[in-house]
Amino acid sequence: MNENPTPTRLVPVDRLTAITSLIAEGAVFEGNFHTSSDQGIKVDGRLLGNITFESGGTLHVGATGVIENTRLEADYVFIEGKVVGTVIARKALEITGSATLIGDASYDDLIDMHPRARVRGKIEYRGDIDAEQR
Repeated sequence: MNENPTPTRLVPVDRLTAITSLIAEGAVFEGNFHTSSDQGIKVDGRLLGNITFESGGTLHVGATGVIENTRLEADYVFIEGKVVGTVIARKALEITGSATLIGDASYDDLIDMHPRARVRGKIEYRGDIDAEQR
């Protein structure tokens, strides 16, 4: 694991430290990850496929992680690497300064995007646009 992880602002640290599944740096995984459990996965390698958490879920795309041609859906999505595809974050979407996102992203509650993040696509709020903000 990275000794000096990028600090998170929205994704709870306990969600990131509880991640039990890993696609390691240098590994290539082709296929889909799908679960109805509230689990977590970190991608430091390369993934060609979808990641879907029916409910709950934490997805961490590490700084060396690359996910391509995909649809990602989880409560918490923390991107430090590269994603090419569609991202759906039901609670919080965090895109760091080292991240590249090519594709559309949507979120229901919170978003944090570093000024150095590279994004090519649409970012859309899926919640009640007329609701009073907290």
